Amino acid sequence: MTVGAMYPGTFDPITLGHEDLVRRAVRLFDKVVVAIAANPESKAPMFSVDERVALASAALADIDNVEVTGYKGLTVDFACEHGLIVIIRGLRAVSDFEYEFQLANMNRHLNDDVETAFLTPTEKYMFISSSLVREVAMLGGDVSEFVSSKVRLALMKRCADA
Repeated sequence: MTVGAMYPGTFDPITLGHEDLVRRAVRLFDKVVVAIAANPESKAPMFSVDERVALASAALADIDNVEVTGYKGLTVDFACEHGLIVIIRGLRAVSDFEYEFQLANMNRHLNDDVETAFLTPTEKYMFISSSLVREVAMLGGDVSEFVSSKVRLALMKRCADA
């Protein structure tokens, strides 16, 4: 049996913490789809969905069995339409748990054929979030320890244009 999983999110931008989770997920699942949400309801992304897909594709290009794509709509619907039976979610801290727990239960309520698997990042990535990386970059800080070189360059360019 082939087990496919999706790792959904806005990835605005993809960080080394996200990459870490994908690299570990491919050891557990036959296929991992990094699914980049095109319509984040409560977020105003710095990068368009096409830019986020391109940045994530570049950052993950060296990993076999990974596909990067944008999507709209419900995560569980995307999973079912693509034959993916697991949704991967990252937990950085206890503060993430309540939201992720609610999300997992809502997804199970919407479609109980799709399971949620929680992964924790490597300790050195526990504090990294896309929003913190964006803020540091916008204030002229060095983000090279938090994102790949291509993502860093895209952030620098976007912040210089702002």
